[in-house]
Amino acid sequence: MEAKKISLFDLVYKYGTVAVIVIVMLIFSLTNPYFFTYDNIADILRSISIVTFVAIGVTFSLIVGGFDLSVGSTVSLTTVVTASMMVWYQQGPVVTLVVPIAVSLLVGLINALLVVKIRIPDLLATLAMLYIVNGIHMTYSKGYSIYANMPMSDGTTAPGKFQQWYLWLGQGEIFSIPVPVILTFLLVVITHIYLTYTRQGRMLYMTGGNLEAARLSGIPVDRYRTLAYVLSGLFAGLGGMLLAARIGTGQVSSGGSMLMDAVAAAFVGFSVFGAGKPNVFGTFVGAILIGVLLNGMTMLNLPYYAYDIIKGVVLALALAVTYYQLRRKRKA
Repeated sequence: MEAKKISLFDLVYKYGTVAVIVIVMLIFSLTNPYFFTYDNIADILRSISIVTFVAIGVTFSLIVGGFDLSVGSTVSLTTVVTASMMVWYQQGPVVTLVVPIAVSLLVGLINALLVVKIRIPDLLATLAMLYIVNGIHMTYSKGYSIYANMPMSDGTTAPGKFQQWYLWLGQGEIFSIPVPVILTFLLVVITHIYLTYTRQGRMLYMTGGNLEAARLSGIPVDRYRTLAYVLSGLFAGLGGMLLAARIGTGQVSSGGSMLMDAVAAAFVGFSVFGAGKPNVFGTFVGAILIGVLLNGMTMLNLPYYAYDIIKGVVLALALAVTYYQLRRKRKA
């Protein structure tokens, strides 16, 4: 009897998250005939593309045993910086792409400096960066969203606008598949290959698995922890750039809601196929689960203030299953 209980739990642990997605989609399909249509599924995948970018950044910090709370503010910063390059300064593709990427890398480097070199606990260091980056982006934009023909402080209007090639990245389609969805799938595949099949990826996992053992084995753990925070900042920045392309404005504080969704997706990913650790494919599945829930609840006209309750319950259940399994392994 005990063996059957264990095998049943193992089955739930490995496939529970995927099963929940299937069940939720089935329920929403039965309650709303427009849910399980190509257009709506494409909308769900498009809506989670930005969260997936940010969540993969969080996943990198979790892999090395850290945690990056500044990703949401980095999204906001790169969104307004990207918009300003086109709307305020009328810059071309090179500057429009390079400047926000450089800014996001700088945020990641500063996080690494605080956590790795100065040795401030990661939660405190990245919380401080959250406030700092929020303040910087609000100061830079003067608290206003950035959009075409916006009024400037000198009484004129903004000279530039969002360029079509850039809007295509967030709004375009290739063979009826949204471009953000294609970019997301490419990112997930490339990052999964990097973490699973390259030496650097294995070293990142070894660093997070046991920091002292990795150090004694000759692994330059500080270098890999720095790399993780830089990549976390980079992916958050890319998410912010994609957000600007999708909505066609530089929306202030737009990344605030991204933090919790990204964190939830990354932690839900622990339980996908019994991984028991941060992993990119699991993070993507977690983002899909959150996207399906939000889309379905919206189509059912449920009150928006109930969304966080549902997301919190899903996260709590995923974490409960994951950590219970980890305790079982330790006892075994």
